[in-house]
Amino acid sequence: MANLFDYLAWRGDLSFTQSPLNPVDFLIFSQMSYLPFDGIVPGPHIKEGVSMNLALNKLKEKMRVCKSDTDLGFKEDPELIDALYTSDRFRNCQLHGFINKINTEQEYQFSAICIYTGDGSSSVVFRGTDASLVGWKEDFNMCFMDVVPAQIEAVNYLEEISAFLDGSLRTGGHSKGGNLAIYAASFCKKNIQKRITEIFSYDSPGFNEYVLANEGYLAIKDRIKSYVPQTSVIGMLFEHGNNLNVIKSSETGLMQHSLYSWEIMQTGMIRVDNVTSGSRFIDKTLRDWIGSLDSEEREKVVESMYTILGASDVRSIHELENSFVQSMGKIIKFMGNIDEHTRKLIKKTFIEFVRSARRNIDTLMSP
Repeated sequence: MANLFDYLAWRGDLSFTQSPLNPVDFLIFSQMSYLPFDGIVPGPHIKEGVSMNLALNKLKEKMRVCKSDTDLGFKEDPELIDALYTSDRFRNCQLHGFINKINTEQEYQFSAICIYTGDGSSSVVFRGTDASLVGWKEDFNMCFMDVVPAQIEAVNYLEEISAFLDGSLRTGGHSKGGNLAIYAASFCKKNIQKRITEIFSYDSPGFNEYVLANEGYLAIKDRIKSYVPQTSVIGMLFEHGNNLNVIKSSETGLMQHSLYSWEIMQTGMIRVDNVTSGSRFIDKTLRDWIGSLDSEEREKVVESMYTILGASDVRSIHELENSFVQSMGKIIKFMGNIDEHTRKLIKKTFIEFVRSARRNIDTLMSP
């Protein structure tokens, strides 16, 4: 059950000119984009970059001084930092254009980084949803909004950073990051769009018909490479408009969303024929459920749930986990004060979800 760490050991001594960039490399870039490079990697208005080796060294020093790794999103991140630091293939890449924005008023979370691999091309990598509640809120907003603010940010970022880059471009990301990459490639200026050779999407939610029918999306559709684990949930949301490559994962259930669990073979990932019956069941249930609510009801439910979580005074998933009992006490107390209309809507939403699950239960029995 080889993973990305095994890949780093196998090919860590080969430069990108010796062995061209492949989907596993971009998977590693996508995971790396979650690292907190704030104050370490120059922003998008600065052409000069910093070597990955130096950036990781500064990050390790930052973690040592703070004596904490709480800014890291995944427990495997320290091992990734060490593996990249000692890898000749990755340590000499140039990092620049780092941006990390969270706007609670406009309800968006956006982060991206650009990586020059020394082979005449650059990779524009969009970060997926971080642990902030506002980041998760923006994801849920996709249920009723044609466009969310992070998608607009992604288009602006790609157009801005491209002015500093020579040669061809690749773009992509994990989870929401892949969605942002596809959206940015679809709606950016045509001269930039023509420079994009590949778009990598790792277990990313899809789009509504507004995007899929757009001329820009149709122009880049054949350059999209989409990957999902066999029990995908996030990557099955909404429509994709292209074929999904199903990848074997060493984890189960929702934990398969972690790229650290995806199984690697040589320069690719181990594929399986189809997603599991459980994944198809969740997909059909969610589609049924969302379809049972009109746009106004979806918005009201999302706003209500965000308000309820906000009553706990936490700003991130990590804070909610660390003070779960205290936070739940505040949430339960707050729910007693919500208005009757909202309470009925939440009850209706729950009932519709149960009904949808019952209607699709036979999916679990199919091979």
